[in-house]
Amino acid sequence: MRRSLTPLGETEMEILHHVWELGEASVADVRERMLEYRKVAYTTVMTIMKNLADKEFLKYRKEGLSYIYSAAINPDEVRGNLVHEIVDKVFKGSSKDLVQALVQNEDLSAEERQEIKAMIDKLED
Repeated sequence: MRRSLTPLGETEMEILHHVWELGEASVADVRERMLEYRKVAYTTVMTIMKNLADKEFLKYRKEGLSYIYSAAINPDEVRGNLVHEIVDKVFKGSSKDLVQALVQNEDLSAEERQEIKAMIDKLED
């Protein structure tokens, strides 16, 4: 059995992105967005959103018969924690090796390279 490198699966991340973009969302709201590019059952989305709430990535409130979900953790915090785990597990704690892998293995445009250089220069100030 293949284990994920992060505590969140691909569909969990996908759903989190939709909730982050919407701010607040019902299961139907998220499913509607997902149906634009793939088939997904309402019960699947519902189960994953409940699991994300159990893992404390989402919080919810009851509104009539529906549950309205929102982020329980700031998206930047989630991303930072996931990157930290990947650095630890894949790159043995070396952020430099992660950046090197990204720069060497991604097709970066000249604009993206300039943005990265500017970020590094800003760190050095």
